[in-house]
Amino acid sequence: STQSTWEMLVAIADGKLTTWYYPGVVFIDRDLLPPTRVVRDDADFGRNDILVHFFGTRCAVRRGNDGAVLTHMVSPYPIMLYNHVGHKQWELAIRLCRFVKDNALWCILAAIAVKEQMLDHAETAYAAIGEADKLQYMTYIKEIPTPEGRSAELSLFMRRPQEAEQILISAGLIYRGIKMQISMFNWDKALELAVQYKTHVDTVLAFRQKHNSMFGKTEANPKFIEFGKGVEVDWDAINAKIEDEKTKEAQRPGARPYDSAA
Repeated sequence: STQSTWEMLVAIADGKLTTWYYPGVVFIDRDLLPPTRVVRDDADFGRNDILVHFFGTRCAVRRGNDGAVLTHMVSPYPIMLYNHVGHKQWELAIRLCRFVKDNALWCILAAIAVKEQMLDHAETAYAAIGEADKLQYMTYIKEIPTPEGRSAELSLFMRRPQEAEQILISAGLIYRGIKMQISMFNWDKALELAVQYKTHVDTVLAFRQKHNSMFGKTEANPKFIEFGKGVEVDWDAINAKIEDEKTKEAQRPGARPYDSAA
């Protein structure tokens, strides 16, 4: 049964009442799904018991053996958190999480903050649950000078690589799109973009050679063999081009530092 006001879900599974405080987290950071799920062990349910109503913090269950309707409560804190973020009261949401001291709330806050691109608050939430790698990634995203670059990285974080690529290509951030494919080891796609837009073919070949060298591999991809014959890899020139790309991106008309109040 879905909560009629907020994005919460309850179900009877294996004789237990299970509550998903934020099921939409699977589309943002699926690692946070388990900690935002609560299974009640204080009540057993039969195979014929049916959830008939879920509103606010109350869910009604009709027992299969006698038809009696019993009311069970879920935690009120997720709804309070939803109210705060729904009204853009992020500081109040953080205070609530600190007061309750429940990792589930911090996980909900982290996911919603990512979804809303509120990176400062995402950092706070990930720090609270000890997710150092994701905290560092949020910090990295904040340092990207363009809104499109930040949006693309967040899409990539949410496991939407095609959406991330489309954002970058539509914004004309071709090098960043190529770099993203290289970082995911999508070598064919990186080369395809470089050839299509006639830029950084040597960059892709250089990083491919570096990758193969690290793992003791010999190039076997026909496309890379073909383009490798006519392109000279000069790391000094490549690094200079990369620095030039960074400078040009920072100087784009729409470039601006990350601002959570924007």
